[in-house]
Amino acid sequence: MKLVRLFAALVAVVVLAACNDSALPPGATYSSFSGVVLDAGTNQPLADALVTVDVVLTRTTDADGKFDFRSIPSGYFDYTVQAKGYQAYQAPTSHVDPGKPLAVTVTLSH
Repeated sequence: MKLVRLFAALVAVVVLAACNDSALPPGATYSSFSGVVLDAGTNQPLADALVTVDVVLTRTTDADGKFDFRSIPSGYFDYTVQAKGYQAYQAPTSHVDPGKPLAVTVTLSH
């Protein structure tokens, strides 16, 4: 019985090692998406604005109005920006290429 377990473990190790081929492309490629949110009238940064990517990922802007998504899947995505007392912003569909960061400036109006 011990010999069978040892053989099964050895087979599992060999199979897993064979799957680790550095020539294969990565399963998913990522990039970063960041920006700043400003008041349209005063051009001042807006703290605590909510930035949502594809209805799943969220960040809140800091005191300088900045946000940062360090790792989002490359390709097309949608995002919205909301802040209390301001009209919500729905961005047109955006795109990030693998390893090429995207930075935006969003202005919100009352």
